[in-house]
Amino acid sequence: MFQADFHPYLVPFDGGFKVAEAPTMPDEDVSDSKAWKKKLEDEKKRLGRWQHKLYADDRYAVLVVFQAMDAAGKDSTIRHVLTGINPAGVRVTSFKRPSTTELNHDFLWRGVLALPERGEVGVFNRSYYEEVLVVRVHPGILESQRLPQPIGENIWANRCRSIVDHERHLAEQGTVVLKFWLNVSKEEQRQRFLKRIERPNKRWKFNAGDVDEREHWDAYMSAYESCLNATSRPWAPWYAIPADDKPFTRWQVAELINRAFEQLDVDFPILGPEATAGLLESKARLSK
Repeated sequence: MFQADFHPYLVPFDGGFKVAEAPTMPDEDVSDSKAWKKKLEDEKKRLGRWQHKLYADDRYAVLVVFQAMDAAGKDSTIRHVLTGINPAGVRVTSFKRPSTTELNHDFLWRGVLALPERGEVGVFNRSYYEEVLVVRVHPGILESQRLPQPIGENIWANRCRSIVDHERHLAEQGTVVLKFWLNVSKEEQRQRFLKRIERPNKRWKFNAGDVDEREHWDAYMSAYESCLNATSRPWAPWYAIPADDKPFTRWQVAELINRAFEQLDVDFPILGPEATAGLLESKARLSK
């Protein structure tokens, strides 16, 4: 079973993570964006090779979860990191507001439906973690979820416990779970919102409701701190990635996914004597 190695951006498993101490800018020099883009290209090539082996090996799956505040770069990170992967072996799912059908099931259900198969890389753009983040900041949402009454204050701890148990089960069955919180600063988010307004080709991405959510910034940070501490585990780690510099963010995500692949014993299958003999016979027939 996959176990996370130490990393500077790894959310520790002892509950000691502090959002206020998590950097939004990396310690590395990021002034040369071309250099970081080149490093990303190298990681993408590695990722493509690993994914090819994962697909052929067909014993493991990889689930990559992204959570972040609006404008942190989830969409662009997914797009840039995954361009080196064969589309046949990857599936990206974006989670919006739950539908009526989804609300008729438990909060993990819709995530289960989107899980990657063995040999696949699955990506969640937002996820079941919304239920302990957005819903925690806006607890009135619980009224529409048809939950048994009364709803106690321990609902958040209970949901986090359910998530931990769910992800451990996935890990034990061969799914590598990697979770990335793209940690953008409030000022950088403001600048990115302004760019969306000012640039015609980005205006479609702007939602006035996102500005309203900025009013709840401190509540979101508190929810993230509680959630990450409760659900970062060796078999399903959280990484708090500095997200104020996009080239660095993309490279760091790709590099960490490759690190996880290095732990897996995936490779192209080795054929046994009978299968090899069959290949040689086919080759002889085709050569005539």
